[in-house]
Amino acid sequence: MTQPALPGFDRLLAVCRQASLEMLLTPPARHPLREGHRVAGHVLDPLLAAFYARSGSARFAEDVYLLRVNDEENQLEEKNQWWRESWQERLGLSVCVFGGEASLAYYFATVPGLADAQGCQPVVEVSNYELDGPVVMPLASTVDRFFDLYARYLEALLSHEDYAERGYTALGFPWQVPHLVARDEHLVRLIDEGRFDFPQAGHEARAWALRVIEAHRRIM
Repeated sequence: MTQPALPGFDRLLAVCRQASLEMLLTPPARHPLREGHRVAGHVLDPLLAAFYARSGSARFAEDVYLLRVNDEENQLEEKNQWWRESWQERLGLSVCVFGGEASLAYYFATVPGLADAQGCQPVVEVSNYELDGPVVMPLASTVDRFFDLYARYLEALLSHEDYAERGYTALGFPWQVPHLVARDEHLVRLIDEGRFDFPQAGHEARAWALRVIEAHRRIM
């Protein structure tokens, strides 16, 4: 079965290699997840399935990771079962968590309910630090656009004037790069249409969406 191309993922790999940034990829399962597979009740995003056909897990630049799926372990299923039991009711939204930021309660997830005609789902960051409940921030219109966004973020970070002294703290992801998120035309359209105005969306989520919209207007 032919897997979709992942140019954003390939760009991320190239950026990490060229800059000698930490990058860890593990071998895929002998029988990797396929498009249409269900994860804790969710239909697996086809681009996420394409990633798992190429790699069993990933970690980039000391920070961002994708959950491990191989012949011995399925963290994707385990994490999403835990999410449904622990957070989904508070969030008021059905998501499929596929990764996050190491040692932090920031998770990356697709939103199955917003899948397009090809089944591709937008990506959000979910923060569990707020007392009022999780905060959901739209990041990309597809999983591969998410990979591309992180690649562009790393490029901006490496060229930042304070990178040599402050490292990764010189430019926070995604908070300090709404202009990079705003390049995703389809995501901006979804935000404009109110598709991310979830019942539990709080002030932080709405403020982030507004920053992305404003950044998009500036670059048009």
